[in-house]
Amino acid sequence: MINSTIHEILKTHLIPSENYIYGFANLTGLLHKKFDGYSYGISIGRKLDDSIIDGIKEAPTIEYFHHYDEINKQLQAISEQIASDLNQAGIGALAILPTIPFSSTEFDEYLPTLRYELSQKMVATRAGLGWIGKTDLFISKKFGSRLRLGSILIDNEVESESKPIDKSRCGNCSICVEKCPAQAATGQLWDIHTDRDIFFDAFKCREKCSEFGRTVLKIDKRICGICIAVCPIGG
Repeated sequence: MINSTIHEILKTHLIPSENYIYGFANLTGLLHKKFDGYSYGISIGRKLDDSIIDGIKEAPTIEYFHHYDEINKQLQAISEQIASDLNQAGIGALAILPTIPFSSTEFDEYLPTLRYELSQKMVATRAGLGWIGKTDLFISKKFGSRLRLGSILIDNEVESESKPIDKSRCGNCSICVEKCPAQAATGQLWDIHTDRDIFFDAFKCREKCSEFGRTVLKIDKRICGICIAVCPIGG
């Protein structure tokens, strides 16, 4: 019954449906203590525009920056609306923002490790939507890496409709590793027992994204997207 209720609420907001994927995840024992009371989650993926992604060659474009920002805002608004509807239906829900505002306490806590208290990618892999690639991208079965993720934590048990994905499906492909301008990836495959820092240097990535913002886009922002553009899955 709860799955049916959630499906109906999601379908109301995820329009047009072809631009979205979603799945349910059992997160028991996987969440930070600040999320006590929530043991399940909904992962939502919003497709990025192919024409904008295809325009990324040797550096990010201003079109991609604005698109990235707009999709984040859309996901935030939709996630908050869905969480509100779930709460009204008697299902305790908490929307997790796609990105954390720079001025927030959460962002200050993020900077030393470049990790948030909840991983959107972890929720998505537990929901069976995809896996994590060699440059730490989430790669979905439907859209490849061309998407942004949002998550909603819920306090009711929900039945997952796909098996969790525990390891990479990238195989021998190393295009993103070779094309990464920051040389941030080792080429090692991800699995649930492999920490991000073993196969990907997030600080190198962040530094290069900052450089692109300053020198290419002339803005005080961090953005790249090259690994998304070159990934053959979903492209």
